[in-house]
Amino acid sequence: MTDTKSPEHLDPQAGDWFAAARFGLFIHWGLYALAGRHEWVRNREELTDDAYDRYFRRFEPDLFDPVSWARQAKSAGMRYVVITTKHHDGFCLWDSALTDYTVMRTPFARDVLAEILEAFRAEGLQIGLYHSLIDWHHPDFPIDGLHPQRNDENAIMSNTERDISKYVDYLHGQVAELLTNYGQIDYLFFDYSYRDAVWGGKGAADWKSTELLELVRRLQPDVLVNDRLDIPGDLVTPEQYQPYAAMSVDGHPARWEACQTFNGSWGYDRDNQDWKSVDLLVRMLVDTVSKGGNLLLNVGPNGRGEFEPRAQDRLRGVGEWLRLHNRSIYDCGATSFLAPPDTRYTTRGDRLYLHLFAWPFQHVHLAGLAGRVEYAQFLHDASEVAMTVIDPDAKAQNMAMGGLPAGTLTLELPVQKPDVTVPVVELFLS
Repeated sequence: MTDTKSPEHLDPQAGDWFAAARFGLFIHWGLYALAGRHEWVRNREELTDDAYDRYFRRFEPDLFDPVSWARQAKSAGMRYVVITTKHHDGFCLWDSALTDYTVMRTPFARDVLAEILEAFRAEGLQIGLYHSLIDWHHPDFPIDGLHPQRNDENAIMSNTERDISKYVDYLHGQVAELLTNYGQIDYLFFDYSYRDAVWGGKGAADWKSTELLELVRRLQPDVLVNDRLDIPGDLVTPEQYQPYAAMSVDGHPARWEACQTFNGSWGYDRDNQDWKSVDLLVRMLVDTVSKGGNLLLNVGPNGRGEFEPRAQDRLRGVGEWLRLHNRSIYDCGATSFLAPPDTRYTTRGDRLYLHLFAWPFQHVHLAGLAGRVEYAQFLHDASEVAMTVIDPDAKAQNMAMGGLPAGTLTLELPVQKPDVTVPVVELFLS
């Protein structure tokens, strides 16, 4: 892992919009939604341009309602959105002047990116754009081990005629379009470099990443850029796993974002049954924030332009938990206090938030907090939670607790778990 830019871009408690937001919506949408078999369907099934074109000719999402998308994201407690402008298949969701392979040439013929950005800005969300560095449709993008035609000998022979410098001019030109024609952009999520792949990888030299980043900074100086250009960026983006601890770069704390899906697929995947529960999603959000990171949770709209019912159900569930518990998430971060087993701490100012992943019997013991907490309450209903400090020299006999380390604060909990996905105790520090 490489350094991400400069010290001011590494502080996860920097107080900027990204650190305050903590929770965002990722949207992967494109022609692959019509296939309904994962966003990498063209790669997996080695589809030719002609075979994949059947989706281009039938892209007509008649139920597309970006206002509904934005309101669902806002109700779910999300503070920013990242929308795919172009995925690896090369299809553009905006009115690009540099190619005909855009939504404007489909039967739908609407600049859906412009409509999406307008709707999400109206709900007060920060705006992020995902843009693929890879392009399996462009005639000058060299065929490598990721390309759908990697096993087509005739296509491979065309590599002698493909000029990646022409593709890179196209890549930079499209980024310039996006940063010039669509208002303020807060975050750019490039995807992705694979320089060390033995089957023909591509990295910073291929994308001319230094020049590309200079272009981005010139057009929109305040935009955050991720770490996938194969050069330093502003944040690191672990994908589809939960980091064991806060992310760091060369021993220094890093701004970071966990990119996660509902079911392992980014694009609409009709027959995928590996859906995460609301309980698991809430715990993933809490776990991420407890380590100073953001959670970017993905939805893949279907071919008619809707979030499917399973996605809507989970967005509502997470949103209901956040309605009662957002004080423990927004603008919160990590703490040096050691959380008990099956719990996570987040902190903001003089408040410490204890998230109970497993419900204990009557007591939870907090190391190092005796004399440090003025008051404790459940966050969901502001009901008081009793506290005691037990003499560390006391011996445990029958019904009397003992043997706890000095400095331990004990919370007295009800036998029945509160009727919320993850209960939170708000601790007011002295």
